[in-house]
Amino acid sequence: MIPEAGPRLHNATAHYERAARRAQATGRVPALSVTLHRADRDPWACTVGDSGDPEHPLDADTRFRIGSITKTFTAVLVMQARDEGLLDLDQPVSAYLKVPAHGDATVRGLLSHTAGFQREPHGDVWDTLTPPDSAGVLAQLDRAERVLPNGRRFHYSNLGFAVLGQLVATVRGGSWAEVLADRILEPLRLTATTAQAPANAAVGYLVDAYSDAARPEPRFDLGGVSPAAQLWSTAGDMATWASFLAAPETIDPDGAVLAAATVDEMRWPRTTTDEALWTGGFGLGLILAPQDNRVLHVGHDGAMPGFLAGAYGRRGGDDTPGALGCAVLGSSGTASQINDLVHELLKLAAELDPPEIKPWAMAAPVPAEYRSALGPWWSEGSPFVFAWHDDALQARAADAPADRPPAVFRPVPDRPDVLRTVSGREAGELLRLTRDARGTIARMHWATYRFTRGQEAFDGVPPSAGAEE
Repeated sequence: MIPEAGPRLHNATAHYERAARRAQATGRVPALSVTLHRADRDPWACTVGDSGDPEHPLDADTRFRIGSITKTFTAVLVMQARDEGLLDLDQPVSAYLKVPAHGDATVRGLLSHTAGFQREPHGDVWDTLTPPDSAGVLAQLDRAERVLPNGRRFHYSNLGFAVLGQLVATVRGGSWAEVLADRILEPLRLTATTAQAPANAAVGYLVDAYSDAARPEPRFDLGGVSPAAQLWSTAGDMATWASFLAAPETIDPDGAVLAAATVDEMRWPRTTTDEALWTGGFGLGLILAPQDNRVLHVGHDGAMPGFLAGAYGRRGGDDTPGALGCAVLGSSGTASQINDLVHELLKLAAELDPPEIKPWAMAAPVPAEYRSALGPWWSEGSPFVFAWHDDALQARAADAPADRPPAVFRPVPDRPDVLRTVSGREAGELLRLTRDARGTIARMHWATYRFTRGQEAFDGVPPSAGAEE
């Protein structure tokens, strides 16, 4: 028997709060702010600790630095420009910016941290706390190293995203902060997300490793490096943003910020972060954190002096609520519990408060032209099953794991017997249907491989015929 939503939700939120309080206590985080966002519930929020400012006590509206979560916003701005024809991901940055060096780096390479740029701008920025301005980021590129060849491997680079921010500003004709506010923050109503620290900003601390003392960290602006890590926000705004990265079709159904297909493109793995342990990767500006059972957490972590943050959305799994996103923001620069908690809470939400199970309902009959495609087929000696669900022809290998998504086909316009694979196995390839004199589908070719009703060798002869026939 499914428990009532009320008691189940109460039980779940009690676990969420305990996890948050445990992370704050064990991580010794001066101030912690957490929000879980999902489509079928009001947001759950929790704050623990002290903001460090007596005039602005800690609450859900307290602002924290989100560090490199900023990169996900810059990446979306780049993809918006690509979708509008203002740039090409595979073109070098020199096609859009006047740079004294490293102009052959592609936009795609910078987005995926595979362009080989050194991590930081020229100079000891973290000693001087004086980053270059926007013009200086580009002017000093000839003093920055290309530490790896273009496309060789993953190498995280704040400098690379600083350049992408200047690219967006150039093709749009405004500052990065202006474009960000106009193109993302206002459409999604992320009103608590700003480039500058507001009055109710938390104080960021370095907590002493050997005592319970803590020292406020200096607060400074990143100047021309702002597109990599400048923003301030609340856990509520960042949980909404994380939900957008996981389920844009729910958070932004009209595609006002970005088409869902483009966000899907951003989530596709472009590189692993470790060549031997394939436990994490990067898409286009997004960290990809695989979980068990084909579940993916997508988002980004952030760090600035005195602050750590994490914002991730959860995709996949039968028990994942729609548009599930979580943000954890903390005022400590060293507590790894902050970054771990976001993944723990996403998992708890799916385990303790899964979405309601929708009852199965009958659907309209299968279109007559595709009824003879249904059932078992054979290709390369192996069995496949073709079926009709969700108003589309689908296919699966007969022995495929139950949690592996099927291939889904859509007819090519004006060619009803030619279908395009739009997702799943062989995505992008054509499925061609061949009919007999009665109009029944007698043979199919998918990605040029022959599919027949019986098992056949590549010469078209059934194996039961034996080697001599």
